[in-house]
Amino acid sequence: MLPAFDPDSGRLPPGEHVASWDEVAERFGWTERRRRLLDGLAEAIELLADVGCRRIWLNGSFVTAKDEPGDFDACWDTDDVDLDALDPVLLDLSNHRQAQKARFGGELFPNVVEIQSGLSFSEFFQNERDTSRKGIVVIDLSKGDPS
Repeated sequence: MLPAFDPDSGRLPPGEHVASWDEVAERFGWTERRRRLLDGLAEAIELLADVGCRRIWLNGSFVTAKDEPGDFDACWDTDDVDLDALDPVLLDLSNHRQAQKARFGGELFPNVVEIQSGLSFSEFFQNERDTSRKGIVVIDLSKGDPS
């Protein structure tokens, strides 16, 4: 079960919080905007699951108490993924991930090292710009179907 938002910051408590797709959809789909973002995320997850992806880390204002997040930020587990069969848009990080934003409503990075910090994206996502820690959601693709 996903923890409550911090009443002061509106964020999840620090750490990785594992959830099924059904839990994510129920918890984060309380506005029309959020439901549209969930639809795009579900499409991306389906594409990733079809090529062997087992986990997605979900970040950004989407996993906060904000009613109208601009988008979602995510990264995906590269272990056992058939990169040759992957939809090319999921590897297109050009132009500030514009193709991903247009298709899915958010950005998806492979969980590799973020160059400036030296951290994997799943670790990088847990840090705020002010160096405080925050929580992110780990969607276990073996626990529920986004379609």
